[in-house]
Amino acid sequence: MIPGFRYDIQGLRAIAVGMVVAYHLWPNRLTGGYVGVDVFFVISGYLITSHLLKSPPRDLRGLARFWERRIRRLLPASLLVLAATAVAARLVAPPTQWGSIANGVISSALYVQNWALARSSVDYLAATDVPIPTQHFWSLSLEEQFYLVWPLLVLAAFWFASRYKRGALGAVRTMILVVIALSLLTSIIVTASEPNMAYFVTPTRIWELAVGGLVATMPPLTALGLHRAVPGLMAWVGLGGVVAAGLAFTEATPFPGYAAILPVAGTALVILAGSQHRLSPSAVLSFRPIQWLGNASYSVYLWHWPLIALLPYVSGGALGRLDKVIILVITLVLAAATKTYVEDRYRTARNDRARVPVYRVAAAGMAVVTLIGFAQLAEVSVRASVAAERLLAIQDELGPCLGAGAIAKGPEECPENAGSAGDADPLLAMDDKSDAYSDDCWALMPFTDRKVCTYGQGETHMALVGNSHADQWLPALQALARHRNWTITTFLIEQCNPTDAALGFNTVEKTDNCLAWGKWVMDETKGDTYDLVITSERQSVPVKGETLATTRDSAVQGYKSYLTTWNEADTNVLVITDSPYPWQARVSIPSCLSRNPGRADLCSGTMETWHKIDALRFAAEELALPRITTLNMDEYYCPDDVCPAIIGSVIAYSDGSHFSATFAETMAPYMDAPITAALER
Repeated sequence: MIPGFRYDIQGLRAIAVGMVVAYHLWPNRLTGGYVGVDVFFVISGYLITSHLLKSPPRDLRGLARFWERRIRRLLPASLLVLAATAVAARLVAPPTQWGSIANGVISSALYVQNWALARSSVDYLAATDVPIPTQHFWSLSLEEQFYLVWPLLVLAAFWFASRYKRGALGAVRTMILVVIALSLLTSIIVTASEPNMAYFVTPTRIWELAVGGLVATMPPLTALGLHRAVPGLMAWVGLGGVVAAGLAFTEATPFPGYAAILPVAGTALVILAGSQHRLSPSAVLSFRPIQWLGNASYSVYLWHWPLIALLPYVSGGALGRLDKVIILVITLVLAAATKTYVEDRYRTARNDRARVPVYRVAAAGMAVVTLIGFAQLAEVSVRASVAAERLLAIQDELGPCLGAGAIAKGPEECPENAGSAGDADPLLAMDDKSDAYSDDCWALMPFTDRKVCTYGQGETHMALVGNSHADQWLPALQALARHRNWTITTFLIEQCNPTDAALGFNTVEKTDNCLAWGKWVMDETKGDTYDLVITSERQSVPVKGETLATTRDSAVQGYKSYLTTWNEADTNVLVITDSPYPWQARVSIPSCLSRNPGRADLCSGTMETWHKIDALRFAAEELALPRITTLNMDEYYCPDDVCPAIIGSVIAYSDGSHFSATFAETMAPYMDAPITAALER
């Protein structure tokens, strides 16, 4: 053993990366393996602060030397993996994924991936998106932001100590305590209100690295004159906290918030113990394979997730046992090579003359990888333009046989494959959504907005009420409004539904605000303000205290209350039954079609496999009230209970949940009579 070497820290790195990789490969086995990232955060905070305290930056030149070392340590391997991932994704991923992957490469190269994911994580309408192969760069981005700011704070603490004749170590410790307090409070508050965002953003996480920094300002327990076995025992307690979090936490655990204290405190305790006693964790963690894994942990972390994300495109299905073993082997091989030929090669410090080239090379490397991402975005844009022209040709050629018209008119009037232009491009379908998206018509979480959008200027006024499965009918209603001189006003919200049943969101605030939004909608729409209220929904959130598998009856009761109120207020209501949900079978239609060109049958489903709860429909049918009408359009997208992915040369879905706007509009002629009848009740 090397005297003074922290085998425990290297072993903690091995445990951290092992937990993360195991969690990504077997999420149902190690349900809290994501806490491995928190272990990394504490270690990084400790090592960086220790270095800054040993060689504090006194001026800009000192800061430049610090950042140069960070660049040499981290950028070569990360830029290599990003470039390799971008190229591999272009070769094996379907075109529908190129745009999101390119954006991920760009945000990762610029080290803002955590903020990009925070933004998309609150977009429920992107809930069926496939994870991108650079997603794991969120933690590296957060650490780089820490490395950029932390030495400035330490420098400020040293300046304060010098200016006011205070102890430098005490000033640094006070600064760290303030950061921990503010960040931890932010983490607790944001985790309670926006847990998805809280997971990624820097203010909710920086306290974890600061805890490592705090440990760096404290003497190890071995230096306090305690019995030599005590620090080892404390280290075991800390390691037990980390392992307990990995085994006990799940995706349902509000995180980070209070829960992150356990793995963070556990890691800090292991480091603070500083024990190399034969009965301490170091005795186990110093085992050579564990030390090797800890030494290569950075490269292991870099390579494992791109392999997990991209291999299914090669194998054509979900990862099997053999696939996971292959991923582990390839990850270790690539990590060993990267550690030896990239990390170690560029880590060695150079003299001051090399510093400017280091920054230039780093900037050039980031620019190259970023340009690769922009080049892929440009290719996607060109393909989308070609796809748009092709769709116009399809529309002109097929006319009434386009989309739902092919089913309505039958094979005699609309023979299969009648159009010479072929089918629409899946790339275009991904962004084929209603105007409500571009017009910002949504009440987004936490549901405090009261947004409405109005289309048309006719005397007959209708309200469209519900979540995204109500919105998917807007293109058809707009087409009818233009034809019939109607006006459509939208009351749209994400995930929430107008119901008296409290839905089980991940925060009390969202549950209460959802109920409040529903009451507001009822006040706005009941009575004679609108000639017709059109509503539809997908039950994506169960009633509080239940699961989606058990929530049907409670959800039905919640909708009955609203339908009854509308009926008693003499409000005409049209309930459109819910559409199928391909993501129930983990199928995103554009992605599936892109992976299987010419084999749309592989992306089709059935009403049984694309199951829907449709509690609103059951509520309407059970009540059978005079003012409530039900419209079932199943025959136009699932004839004989078979749900094609492409109907009349049009891709029926924009993702794994919603109709494409183009297809929805083709159903307008077949909704005309039922809507007119509902108006006249």
